[in-house]
Amino acid sequence: MPQSHSESHLRRWSLRSSCSLPYGSFANSLASLAPDAEEKPAISPKRAYVTMFVLCYVNLLNYMERYTIAGVLTDIQKFFDIKDSTAGLLQTVFICSFLLLAPLFGYLGDRYNRKYIMIGGLSVWLLTATASSFVNESQFWLLALLRGLVGTGEASYSTVAPTIISDLFTGGKRSIMICIFYIFIPVGSGLGYITGRGFASLTGDWHWALRITPIMGAVGLILMIVLCPNPPRGAAETHGEGVTEQSSYLEDVKYLLKNKSYVWSSLGVTALAFLTGALAFWLPNFLSRARVYQKLSDKPGDSSDSYIFGAVTVATGILGGALGTSLSRRFRDKVPNADPLICAVGMLGSVPCLFITIFVASASIPATYVFIFLGELLLSLNWAVLADILLYVVVPTRRATAEALQITVGHLLGDAGSPYLLGVISDAIYPGSPDRNFDSLKYSLLLCPVVGIVGGVFFVVTAVYIAEDRKAVQQLLKQPTVSSVSE
Repeated sequence: MPQSHSESHLRRWSLRSSCSLPYGSFANSLASLAPDAEEKPAISPKRAYVTMFVLCYVNLLNYMERYTIAGVLTDIQKFFDIKDSTAGLLQTVFICSFLLLAPLFGYLGDRYNRKYIMIGGLSVWLLTATASSFVNESQFWLLALLRGLVGTGEASYSTVAPTIISDLFTGGKRSIMICIFYIFIPVGSGLGYITGRGFASLTGDWHWALRITPIMGAVGLILMIVLCPNPPRGAAETHGEGVTEQSSYLEDVKYLLKNKSYVWSSLGVTALAFLTGALAFWLPNFLSRARVYQKLSDKPGDSSDSYIFGAVTVATGILGGALGTSLSRRFRDKVPNADPLICAVGMLGSVPCLFITIFVASASIPATYVFIFLGELLLSLNWAVLADILLYVVVPTRRATAEALQITVGHLLGDAGSPYLLGVISDAIYPGSPDRNFDSLKYSLLLCPVVGIVGGVFFVVTAVYIAEDRKAVQQLLKQPTVSSVSE
């Protein structure tokens, strides 16, 4: 008996685990892997682009806020009279709250109104970030506590925003939009150094470095309330209808753990987070110490390094993100495992650049920046490509949970501990003289290229399973339940 269009369409998008398809197939990304298919957006194209603008603006502010601390780290160490390990703890506390809350927001993001979740988290972020700019020299504990609470906003936003983008766009357009969204990670990070150092220099008080992003964030909150929708989950792939069927959290986790591409790429993300978190937090300080070592400066704290490093981070983020997405779009159809291979090349290619950066800093600051640029450019190939991988290996109603678990593991084993760990290693080596102060941080940074090699291996393993998973999707396209849609 022939099926009606609506009946076959419902069968096509069933997410029950009893489906005859293997758990972990790419059922969510038929449109992403078949860009010529008919697309019907869940909301108007104009509103989708406006939403994209707001989400990118808030993403920019999230990463500006995260790295304003790094831009004025030397000032903070002097103000509170703290060692490297204690200074690194500021970033660790922030990331720890972020990763602990991410699973909660992932669970909520797959089940409740995502717009309200982002608004609530952003409101907490604005209040706590503002409060952290009023601490005095006897309240380092309060600064650390407030920095932890700031992570609430980013936890709510980072788990939910990419899933909204995936429900607004499909195919090649989705890849481009995800690239644009993730380009604002390095752009925001770089501007965090620049604005943090700039406002501290302009006002003579590092506290003002922490006040600029809350002011800009208030504008973002208003824009989000007024302009952002909450599209149906899976709307882009289901021609605007969305997917409403739910599963338990335990079923979601089991599904993700059986998805080999997701698991191995998440391990790669963890290595990338460790590496970039440590470099972003310590490199400006390292360069400042290198100037003292070369007797180009009397004492650490030269503001030019925060400005230059910030500009390099912005430039490499834009160039690397665009290059990574271009390579992905060009080779994905010809080479099924192109995406993880691009990530592997980025990680492994950055390793010699990092080694040279660490050892050439004692001789030439300009040469050091050249290799920092090359290393960051290669690492920036990964961000947008990795986000796209997650979106096409996870079904729509589990994407927020997938984002959340990847964030939790990535930060827990990655940049939550890497700034603090490098600070501890540096303190353990540090014997007290300015020259050795530079050497201690230099040798602690050697951990970064080692982690880069490990991350590259994780992406190579991911490449093995990506091809198999894409083949599973191609088989899914030939299933009777799918082909009956056109009958």
